[in-house]
Amino acid sequence: MAPALAVVGGQLATELRDVTSDLTCLDSTGFWVVVVPFDGEPVCARFDKVRAAVPWPGRPWVGPPASAWTSSLTRSQFQAGVVAIREAIERGDVYQVNLCRVLSAPLAPAGRRGRRGEEPDVAALGAALASGNPAPFSAVVRLPSHGVHVASASPERFLRRDGSLVESQPIKGTAVTPTGFLPKDRAENVMIVDLVRNDLGRVCEWGSVTVPGLCEVEQHPGLCHLVSTVQGRLRPDAGWADLIGATFPPGSVTGAPKIAALEMIAKLEPASRGPYCGAIGWVDADCREGDLNVGIRTFWIADGRLHLGTGGGITWDSTPEGEWAETELKARRLLSVVSSPS
Repeated sequence: MAPALAVVGGQLATELRDVTSDLTCLDSTGFWVVVVPFDGEPVCARFDKVRAAVPWPGRPWVGPPASAWTSSLTRSQFQAGVVAIREAIERGDVYQVNLCRVLSAPLAPAGRRGRRGEEPDVAALGAALASGNPAPFSAVVRLPSHGVHVASASPERFLRRDGSLVESQPIKGTAVTPTGFLPKDRAENVMIVDLVRNDLGRVCEWGSVTVPGLCEVEQHPGLCHLVSTVQGRLRPDAGWADLIGATFPPGSVTGAPKIAALEMIAKLEPASRGPYCGAIGWVDADCREGDLNVGIRTFWIADGRLHLGTGGGITWDSTPEGEWAETELKARRLLSVVSSPS
């Protein structure tokens, strides 16, 4: 069995000490790697050794054939979901819902695994993503004894904490070029910024929540995003468990109002999102610092298969065809990086 390791925040963590699902551990001591699935128990792993992450141990990645991927929602099913969300918006039930589908493929068969026929390694997948699709909040977590095999090329920050200062940077709005954004992209972003302000306001000091950046354009491999920044000052009696409890799941991958959006997601999505749309990152409890991403552009290994989620925010201005195309755009480059020729 491969040893536990994590690559988060440009750091390689090894020599696993302990693992817990109790988020209050993040205000104790030591260096913690955190995986909070969209639906499931959090995993907090404390490591004893931390160093610069380049290079990190691994072997070449051999992915599934490009033709092997299947989707949890067909094109017609996904587009019907968009129609259902627009009808809910028309009734006044929701303002926006993030609709996702999960792409899956069998892991590379033994004949394609390289000279020694090793099982595909998520650390090798992470190295391939770091080379082919670098991202500011990338993460790799390998905890074999706990069934965690995650590689994320996330461009989005969920929560950063530096002492009492906390920050979230929701992404809403996707286009191929900086001039390709539609009015709906800005509307998506502003609605989620308001939701994030409300979430942070539950655990931050009164009057401290601000929006220093709104709908700023960021370029990433193969596409552009609108990104906003929301900041606040954490109350003295609040810790990591309170902060995550008040803001999770991230508003950019749920919708608004959040509870109503989550109810629609449960009805429309047949597959578990797993770590996709959750949060992955690190916490240095000794320094009271940490950084968690939103687990988008994220692969995970489970049940002998490789999975990737893709989706988008549905608003009244959405079209079924346009939203399907956005999910294809978001997945296209990632699949080209991790898949082997058919």
